[in-house]
Amino acid sequence: MFISRKQVVMPLVIAAASAAGAIYAYFAGEDINWDWQNYHDYAGFALLHGRFDVDVMPGGFQSFLNPLVYVLPYLLRHGLAAPWWGVALGALHGLNLALVCWVTRVMLEKDARVPALLAAVLIAACGPMTLSEVGTSFADILTAMPILAGVALIFVESEQDGRRILLAGLLIGAATGLKLTNATFLIGAGVCLLLAPRPLVAIVHFGAGSAVGGLATGGAWALKMWHDFGSPLFPFYNVIFRSREAPPVSIIDTRFMPHGLIEALAYPFDWLVGRHPSSEWPFRDPRFAVVVVLLLATIAVGAWRRRELLQVRDRQFLLFFWVSYALWTLVFSIQRYLIPLELLSAPLIVLLLTRHAAAGRPSLSFEQGAALRARHLLTMTAALAVALWSQPTDWMRRPWSDPYRPQLAAALQKPATFLLLHKPLGYIVSQLPAGSRAYQLSEIVLPLVPGGVLDRRVRAGLAEPLPGGTWALYFATSPADNPPRLAALVAYGLERDPGRACERIAAVDGSDIEACPVISPASSASAAELDRTGRDSN
Repeated sequence: MFISRKQVVMPLVIAAASAAGAIYAYFAGEDINWDWQNYHDYAGFALLHGRFDVDVMPGGFQSFLNPLVYVLPYLLRHGLAAPWWGVALGALHGLNLALVCWVTRVMLEKDARVPALLAAVLIAACGPMTLSEVGTSFADILTAMPILAGVALIFVESEQDGRRILLAGLLIGAATGLKLTNATFLIGAGVCLLLAPRPLVAIVHFGAGSAVGGLATGGAWALKMWHDFGSPLFPFYNVIFRSREAPPVSIIDTRFMPHGLIEALAYPFDWLVGRHPSSEWPFRDPRFAVVVVLLLATIAVGAWRRRELLQVRDRQFLLFFWVSYALWTLVFSIQRYLIPLELLSAPLIVLLLTRHAAAGRPSLSFEQGAALRARHLLTMTAALAVALWSQPTDWMRRPWSDPYRPQLAAALQKPATFLLLHKPLGYIVSQLPAGSRAYQLSEIVLPLVPGGVLDRRVRAGLAEPLPGGTWALYFATSPADNPPRLAALVAYGLERDPGRACERIAAVDGSDIEACPVISPASSASAAELDRTGRDSN
């Protein structure tokens, strides 16, 4: 039986990409990123255990994001021993490299030789945001896979077959339903289809596929949010939906937005030199600056030689890339959200190098061979330079030799009501006794509306105490600008119980979480009065 080269190569590429992700996750350590602590872990736990109608936003306002994308990381983390759950996640994330290889083959066609493919994979593998999320609970790197697959399907044939466009829309739409910030890539893909051979047919197919994909992954959650709070995107864009459970404002993180056009245009070059206006933590990334320089150089050389160096599909790819980038800049400017373009910059860099080199392609066969070797050397050198100059960021990890396994004190072993007075504490909820309740009282962005659905849930829970009582959770030590919101207890007629000691829970970052018993002052006064009465009668 004859086995083609393609049948052997592709499984090897997939296996190698997956192995690379697994190995990196193993050496990187256990993921303890802030968002995992705040809401990633809780989201998977709550969806699987039906806790959304029991608890009150333990992860703050992010508790209302679609939890479906966090179920797999939760299952792996709580179902496998360390470090194997991280290795499994890393293996999954590593598949992005196989997809980058596919996109590069699709875009380069006959020029997709081994050195070019290796160069693209090397550039993608060392992406600073991509590396930082390998083996973590972040959804950006996970949803990048259907986006990359969708992009490959759009360009896999010059005719751009309707069925493939439909499937591309399904994949990118599904990624958007899982994580709404991916809408920038959905719109970018739709706009690039204006350059398709039959744009109207392509856009209709893509729109139908993306609608089905988005509804499949995000429709049920949007319906629940609409039913519970009167807004399918609760609590976001409340200036439009006017839910009574949220302030009439749009919840937008503007910390990383550029202040004007010049600053926005400078972002790629800021990243090149290690400035990080779009991220909390430092990183260094030359990719986007290299794309800008190569694109300008290719256009200039084409104009000088009076040749069109960029094919129609090249222009489509560039249109997708820059429309998506422009929308990201206008709406988010949060570096993590740009991971799909960080990965796709790899095939784009190789593509532009190839087109640029084609401007001076010699006619004689021996010259062509020498030119081809020189081009491959240039491509690999450029890829190596990009990889070596890149510096990933760090979202916090701990060594696998000391995995996080908190032990609860005996006083915390019974089902109880836990009032969270700090963030991030959402990850603790899955460690608490079954049947417990968790109410977040310290959320500033989305405060509980008096008399609202969530406020009534808190009051109803407090009116029906559980066997373990009521406890306030907050960090034992906290900065002066972020003290525990003990005043939030007063709104519910509660205070710390002065007659009982607090307990400690080891936090994932090496600090301690204080668990203090809470009591109603009226109940405390009644108990004291009964105690005095008993002593007097004796």
